[in-house]
Amino acid sequence: MPKPNPAAMEFLLSRRSRPSKTLTFPIPSAQDLHPILTAAARTPDHGKLEPWRFIVLADAALPRLAELTDQRGAALGLDDEKRAKSKAQFATAGLVVAVVSSPKPSEKVPYLEQVYSAGAVCLALVNAALASGWGANWLTGWMAYDPEILTEGLGLGEGETVAGFIHLGTETSMPPDRPRPDLAAITTWVTE
Repeated sequence: MPKPNPAAMEFLLSRRSRPSKTLTFPIPSAQDLHPILTAAARTPDHGKLEPWRFIVLADAALPRLAELTDQRGAALGLDDEKRAKSKAQFATAGLVVAVVSSPKPSEKVPYLEQVYSAGAVCLALVNAALASGWGANWLTGWMAYDPEILTEGLGLGEGETVAGFIHLGTETSMPPDRPRPDLAAITTWVTE
């Protein structure tokens, strides 16, 4: 018989991300962040390739990325509102963990499976932060795909992308729950 973990199941059934704009200081310290990253790194990883890595963005890195985002947004011709919103993603943050999708050459493990693993790391990181009492939010935006932000701003190598910018901090308000999927509409049972 299975041995249930009711507390873990209750957490998973009630978890919800906290909007990044509602997160503030204090932020997790390096000591606080270590077990959160450790939990995230326990994500399924076929072939043990570790096709992902973390970049912890704090202090001067965030205003630097905010300025680069604004400059790139202008160069790309984004309107003022979109540029301001994109810039604020870094300018108003206290701590962001960039989860880098870093697929490895493999005859055994398909590229897409490695990308999925990086996405799973993002969710595991958010859940570990929430379970630790911090507010957390998984964001991307055009900055996660812009070649200059990836190379100049984050130092990513060829073939690497950002699977998610995970914002962490102290939540200032509990968001209302949102409508959840209708399981009957999205589930097919195949029994023959």
